[in-house]
Amino acid sequence: MTRTLRSAIALAGAAALSLGVVATSASALGAGSEKQGDVKIGLLLPESKTTRYEKFDRPYIEQKIKELAPNAQIDYYNAAESATTQQQQVNTALAKGDKVLILDAVDAKSIQSSVQKAHDAGVKVVAYDRLAQGPVDAYVSYDNHKVGELQGKALLAALGDKAKSGVIVMHNGSPTDPNAGQFKAGAHSVLDGKVKIGKEYDTPNWDPNNANQQMSGAISSLGKDKIVGVYSANDGLAAGIATALKAAGINVPLSGQDAQLDAIQRILIGTQTFTVEKPYKPEADIAATMAVNLAEGKKLSSDLVPTTVTSDGDRKVAAQLLNPIVVNKDNIKDTVVKDGLYTVQEICTPTYAAACKDAGLE
Repeated sequence: MTRTLRSAIALAGAAALSLGVVATSASALGAGSEKQGDVKIGLLLPESKTTRYEKFDRPYIEQKIKELAPNAQIDYYNAAESATTQQQQVNTALAKGDKVLILDAVDAKSIQSSVQKAHDAGVKVVAYDRLAQGPVDAYVSYDNHKVGELQGKALLAALGDKAKSGVIVMHNGSPTDPNAGQFKAGAHSVLDGKVKIGKEYDTPNWDPNNANQQMSGAISSLGKDKIVGVYSANDGLAAGIATALKAAGINVPLSGQDAQLDAIQRILIGTQTFTVEKPYKPEADIAATMAVNLAEGKKLSSDLVPTTVTSDGDRKVAAQLLNPIVVNKDNIKDTVVKDGLYTVQEICTPTYAAACKDAGLE
């Protein structure tokens, strides 16, 4: 074999080796890209009447997912308070190939079959804010029993000596929302024996209009002079209740929850006494982190799921429960403003300027 031929063979071999390395690198790059592309997450929120979901939860969750997995596919759905619609949306998410569902259930019981369907398909489910029934893989929310306790204690403090001089009316929220039952239980654990409950209502779909009608009916039935306070499980209900109270010429302590902007403004002018803030960003960030980890096949760390909750009677679900905060006129600046929910300018529109000045919000 001539030197020229040997050289040609050596060069051909080197070229083949070089091409092989390039091909291997390209293959590895492609595999990495494919794995990143496998981060496909369906985000299913329950409704838009409560302002938090579109204003806070959705953008925070999507932002955190993209931070952790820039090429992630996020499919968003809002069920507009319809359990049937949400079941159909789960089917759509599964058909699209989503690997993980972040699910805030409209109806925790009726969604169980959809959760089971996802589980059977190998799709992970992160229950967000409300604990859906079925084989959920992880859950993040606030300590809902504690929310009710805080509401009960703050309402008692606002009632003071008037606690036993009349009756209170309770509006507990939607019977299909498991959180509502926990708020109610927490509130009763504080209020029972210390106040007399004149009327108590569940309010389907957390509908402010229904709450308004219920409160108007309670005033007619009990008499406006008998009512010394109102327990409202959230700020949406409180909006309807406050309207009914104002129409009847009643100004009594009124609770709330979710730290909605209109609730903060009612607190400033004295038509609502307090709300309970559940900072949305920490909850959203945790849900997003859970979802990305599960989509990437990782085990959830004890930092993400430091505790468990019980579902379906005896099913243990890995969970993280965060701590809520009572917001009243005295700490608005140190809570919702400091936490970035609202700016002073957003709160203190011309209608509320004088009340803001009185509260030190300038």
